[in-house]
Amino acid sequence: MSVIELTGKSISSKPLAGKVAVVTGGSRGIGATIAKLLAENGAYVAINYQSRTDCAEAVVKEIEEQGGISCAIQSDVSKPNDVKSFMEEVKNRFGKIDILVNNAGITRDRTFRKLSNEDWNEVIDVNLNSVFYTTSEVINHMLEQKFGRIINVSSIIGQSGGFGQSNYAASKAGLIGLTKSLALETARSGITVNAVCPGFIETEMVGEMPDNVKEGIISKIPMQRLGQTEEIAEAVLFLAQATYITGQSINVNGGLYM
Repeated sequence: MSVIELTGKSISSKPLAGKVAVVTGGSRGIGATIAKLLAENGAYVAINYQSRTDCAEAVVKEIEEQGGISCAIQSDVSKPNDVKSFMEEVKNRFGKIDILVNNAGITRDRTFRKLSNEDWNEVIDVNLNSVFYTTSEVINHMLEQKFGRIINVSSIIGQSGGFGQSNYAASKAGLIGLTKSLALETARSGITVNAVCPGFIETEMVGEMPDNVKEGIISKIPMQRLGQTEEIAEAVLFLAQATYITGQSINVNGGLYM
């Protein structure tokens, strides 16, 4: 497929005009909101998804109805060959990649005594290994163009831990360590690498919790409410534009962890 013409729409006044963004896990929840906000601010957005084609296409349609340019590409980011093909397709469509948002993530909650090898490996593969695969595919490209924004969606659980979430906590804590190390390696090359650490956000996952569990969580949050996906997307948008911030973890958690 030939490189798409990136100057066809009048969005030059928007802050991310001409930038190409990739959002993994972009078909639902936080990822979908991130994709839409980046597009609203002028970016051309490639959405990665694994299974929910209908949701991914709905996000693309919404972006295009608002005058943006987007595409959805199915790929299992836990598999390096899938990631390679996905990233090559993005480059073929848009010619470059400026912003990488590593948002794809899953949970397989069990107390440690009940945690199986499969529970552990599946979460580490999707939440952490995938970030190595996606970043490996864009880092040389970003170094060559002397510009890049890599934003990793970690979690408050990677900072504080979570009961029954040893695998998830390890994966999200690993993201923070990766963020800091890669930021050191790329700081002189026009690339910033940062993490966003959401607290408890009003998504499908949280919506499935029993009411008494949600009420218990909210009672511990100083702001006394769940976060919104838009509030995570706003942090990602900020980091996509920031020029002198790298290696940082931006907490968006209503004050639950400081």
